[in-house]
Amino acid sequence: MDLRTIKTFQTVVKHKSFQRAAEELNYAQSTVTTHIKNLEAELGITLIKRGKPFQLTEAGKLLSEKGEFLLKSFDHLQKTLKECIDGERGVVRIGVMEPTASHRLPAWLSAFRDKHPNILFTIQIHSNQMLVDMVERGDIDAAICATPETMAGASFEPLFSEEVVLLSPASHPLAKRSVVYLRDLADEPLLVTSAACPFRRNLEKRLVELGIQPLYKTEISNMLALKYYVHASLGIAVVPKIAVTPPPAGTVAQPIADFCDGLTVGILRMFTSEASHPATEKWIRFLLDQCAGRCSTDLHIF
Repeated sequence: MDLRTIKTFQTVVKHKSFQRAAEELNYAQSTVTTHIKNLEAELGITLIKRGKPFQLTEAGKLLSEKGEFLLKSFDHLQKTLKECIDGERGVVRIGVMEPTASHRLPAWLSAFRDKHPNILFTIQIHSNQMLVDMVERGDIDAAICATPETMAGASFEPLFSEEVVLLSPASHPLAKRSVVYLRDLADEPLLVTSAACPFRRNLEKRLVELGIQPLYKTEISNMLALKYYVHASLGIAVVPKIAVTPPPAGTVAQPIADFCDGLTVGILRMFTSEASHPATEKWIRFLLDQCAGRCSTDLHIF
């Protein structure tokens, strides 16, 4: 069935008149008559009783009921498809590392949803390397993570620099210092994340450059859990500032004077000739606007 003929039929039923239906649809009356005849021929049934007053057959009444639903469903489908094309509807699949996932993403999503309520998100929170692998496999559309070492066919757009601080128990001697340097960490029992964690690798790189051999006592895979182990006086830790603002009771967070460069966090996605879904592009543009000026590193194409 042609939806045009269904619409013509419904308009005739609404006005109980071929002439008035033709006027509303801006058709010649003969066109309306042809539409109804074609519809009846296709269905093999009579829909409108001939003669006056205007009356529908039982089949016509049924089609009138169902036809209204069909037209509304089609209108909804057209609207939904247009929203998808315009990037106002769709599903954005993202992966996020900590502490961004817990401390930054909720506020970003809330602000984005206020403007684009029909865009849905699926969020995967994983380690940096796992996010890189997921982007490469196409399991997610984009990841908010640290710069990967290498990844063919991908682009990385910096968003911000994640500052770090030294977190110590309040009773620790370093907590009483007015200024803390990386050399002060020598021979101190450090609480660290896993070897693949970009925050740990960033710290280790600077320590090696200064000839400092870190003393590791406990390795904890969850970055956000470190503060609780510091609170228990199990050691000190270099942690993202945002994760300990404010610091837990009984601990002290201090900047490290010679370790001011934070970890660059940005958007990683595959760089392909095929354009991303419009909703994904809208989300990425939103993030870039939110973080404009927070990081000066240029776009990196692998």
